[in-house]
Amino acid sequence: MLVGINVRTGRDWRRGIRMVGNRRFTADGRAVDGGEPLRSGREISARFLSLTERLSIADLHREGCSARAIAAELGRSPSTITREIHRNTQPGGYRPHVAQAKAEARRGRTKASKIASDPVLRDFIARHLRLRWSPEQIARRLRREFPDQPEMHVVHETIYQALYVQGRGELRRELARSLRSGRARRRPQRRPDQRQSRLSDGAVMISDRPAEIDDRAVPGHWEGDLIIGKDHASAIGTLVERHTRYVLLVHLPGPYTAELVRDQLIATMRTLPAHLRRSLTWDQGGEMALHREFALATDVEVYFCDPGSPWQRGSNENTNGLLRQYFPKSTNLSVHTPEDLAVIAAELNGRPRKTLDWDTPAERLATLLT
Repeated sequence: MLVGINVRTGRDWRRGIRMVGNRRFTADGRAVDGGEPLRSGREISARFLSLTERLSIADLHREGCSARAIAAELGRSPSTITREIHRNTQPGGYRPHVAQAKAEARRGRTKASKIASDPVLRDFIARHLRLRWSPEQIARRLRREFPDQPEMHVVHETIYQALYVQGRGELRRELARSLRSGRARRRPQRRPDQRQSRLSDGAVMISDRPAEIDDRAVPGHWEGDLIIGKDHASAIGTLVERHTRYVLLVHLPGPYTAELVRDQLIATMRTLPAHLRRSLTWDQGGEMALHREFALATDVEVYFCDPGSPWQRGSNENTNGLLRQYFPKSTNLSVHTPEDLAVIAAELNGRPRKTLDWDTPAERLATLLT
């Protein structure tokens, strides 16, 4: 009466009742007259408190129950109850209907994502996905290329969300090509104790490798391996420099015999200046049976990993995983020319790397050469 409204209207406001047309509805959409409820068209997730729970909170809180006791009664976290009471307590106590109305008003509205609403940003992301950059690499490059344009800055999780949840149009078409792994789960590998060394000609193990190689401080130390094609009939040699993560691909035109691998590795290593060819770490594959001849021809020390220990060549293993986007398993790798391999290596060397503080391997190698 003091504010010039009807007593029932004031009572309805306090209880969260609103008029829709000529009918009165509670905050959760129930009709006061017992008729059909008000349909909002939207389901509210069970992780949010409902009006029924808020009414229980009000009753238990009025009886003097603690937040922990109320939480146990409702199957909620005590912190949820504490925040709810603190946020919605007014003079006169906790008001469940008012709390429900406030919660509905705060409920988020669907809006277009940042990527979907900005064609320039979307095109930049799609273009680099085609280059097989990871979302994290793209997110970092956006900040470097557009430092004064915050509207062009997104975190990598936003890109993943655009691919997996909100994917439409251009990003959706790039999804399959952006995946680094072709399988959804890991395959079991053979146990290390089931593997035997195939090298007997004075192989030097990784345990005897100098400490300067382990800390990656000195450039010129490489890790190498083969990626194998269909039916083990073809292969491509991969070399990764440990300091810069620079990649070289070795063309193997034919069956990857020890003689062919030796000759092609010698030819590839001789393209490098002397200070960038110091050592090579390989696994114990039979293709390196002539490692002593390779070492004599290039003045590169060769070290071998322990059986079943691919993590001892971590940079090379990571690179081989990236290369499988270009050279899928169960395909013929001999169809790729040296020119093809050079283009793919240049693409990998042009990607920013987190471990290089988002420089590219090409940029780091250029620094060493100059």
